[in-house]
Amino acid sequence: MPIITVPGTPDIELHYEDAGAGAPVVLVHGWPLSGRSWEGQVPALVAAGHRVVTYDRRGFGDSSQPWTGYDYDTFAADLDAILTELDLTGVTLIGFSMGGGELARYVGTYGQERVAKLVFASAVTPYLWKSDDNPDGGVTPDLAAWFHDGITDDRPKFLSEFLVSFFTSGSPSLLNKPKVSAEQIAYNLDIAEGASPKGTLDCTVAFATTDFRADLAKITVPTLVIHGDSDTIVPFEVSGKRTHEAIASSELVVIKDAPHGVTVSHREEWNAHVLAFLAK
Repeated sequence: MPIITVPGTPDIELHYEDAGAGAPVVLVHGWPLSGRSWEGQVPALVAAGHRVVTYDRRGFGDSSQPWTGYDYDTFAADLDAILTELDLTGVTLIGFSMGGGELARYVGTYGQERVAKLVFASAVTPYLWKSDDNPDGGVTPDLAAWFHDGITDDRPKFLSEFLVSFFTSGSPSLLNKPKVSAEQIAYNLDIAEGASPKGTLDCTVAFATTDFRADLAKITVPTLVIHGDSDTIVPFEVSGKRTHEAIASSELVVIKDAPHGVTVSHREEWNAHVLAFLAK
């Protein structure tokens, strides 16, 4: 199993997969999943002539599951370790949901020397926490408590219900069903259940409370913002719209009737938009 070791106390092993050849693309997965969530994108990117690297965030997938370190400064350092160890330059970074925060904090901390393009996909940027200086944020103390209580009380049940919303356009109901099969939801639940319970919980604090506005202001490379218009997990108005406005000259694609899990539910349409952006 290919791993990159990040020195620390303890050392952290990051599991990654490396496929194809050509201009490199690194895919940063969302919460509460792993690099396996990109299986609908890797073949298309490789077929288009790209070298594609996926990796499991610490605490998830086959990477180490430490007790601490679930913050965006550490996540950005992990991403830097991946790029440095594999000596990737001219790379396109694609971050889905929580993974969009890695992209922003990486550029804000390490710059754009290795980066050719960025893709913020259904991303948590620029800042989800609703506060006096961020009235357009979408996360309130009540919502944060819902995450905390659900994960600490019955994590499998919480994740099962969360993933139904993840793949549903709008709010789930008897008439509004998920856009993917029951088997697809079960598969994603299996991935999520294998993650660190502590990491699963701590990451909700990280993506809900981290302010990426200063990081986004440093981005000058070509950037695509792509989002579903029916995303109730990370609503477009709270995140995608504001991320596009924060990054000068960024491109915006809004996919109609698409939920948060748009990379699965609208795979072909999503892939086509991203491949077109990469080909420019």
